[in-house]
Amino acid sequence: MMNLSTNNSLSSAANTVNAGASMKAPAGIKTTVDAANEALTANASKSGMGQKDFLTLFTTQLKCQDPLDPVKNEAFVAQLAQFSQLEATTSMSETLKTFVDSMSGERMMSSTNMIGKTVAVPDAPAILSGGKPAQGVVNLPTGAEGVKFQVYNDKGQLVATQIMGAQSIGDMPWVWDGSNDTGNILPDGNYFFKATVVSQGKTTNPSVSVLSTVTGVSQASDKTILLEVAGGKNVKLTDVQRIGS
Repeated sequence: MMNLSTNNSLSSAANTVNAGASMKAPAGIKTTVDAANEALTANASKSGMGQKDFLTLFTTQLKCQDPLDPVKNEAFVAQLAQFSQLEATTSMSETLKTFVDSMSGERMMSSTNMIGKTVAVPDAPAILSGGKPAQGVVNLPTGAEGVKFQVYNDKGQLVATQIMGAQSIGDMPWVWDGSNDTGNILPDGNYFFKATVVSQGKTTNPSVSVLSTVTGVSQASDKTILLEVAGGKNVKLTDVQRIGS
């Protein structure tokens, strides 16, 4: 679509065509400028001009031109070139939209290969089931002098705490066997995690990423690919930083 600046340029072009006319048109005769301005005013409420609007304005100028001062060849060619540019831009826009839609479908299909794999999901719950341990990573860009790792159940109750020593820069892997502080195995369910990190004299709470199994793939209205993981959380495919088998 052509924007409003195109309207202004066309209006300017229409005025230029008749600027050289020294003889005033007889009363009751519509000049090219009058016709062009009426066409532009009729479309003023629109956000821009399309091909149909351009052709309407163009043909109106030709039909209503002043016979004493017809449209000059240079102006005629310039408007034809402008129309060709509009047509090429519109065609390119439609082609790009088709390409983007096609790529979205291909990404959706290729993402189904992720089903059954494990991905690191920030702040996702871990599903404790059958004594299988929960695993994940915590990113430590500056390392740590110490890390406190806390586990909460789905009611928000603290059920386990781990104190870890100094950690190097990078991803710190962690494993929780499902037991509480007294060594008893907790019941199956969803559990959440919190990390408190002391690094360079500062205390922070970075995101705890949980290794979760991908159970499905969906596509949002804006074509974003979402991975559905165990525990009911969705994560953008572009946010996945670690993939396991």
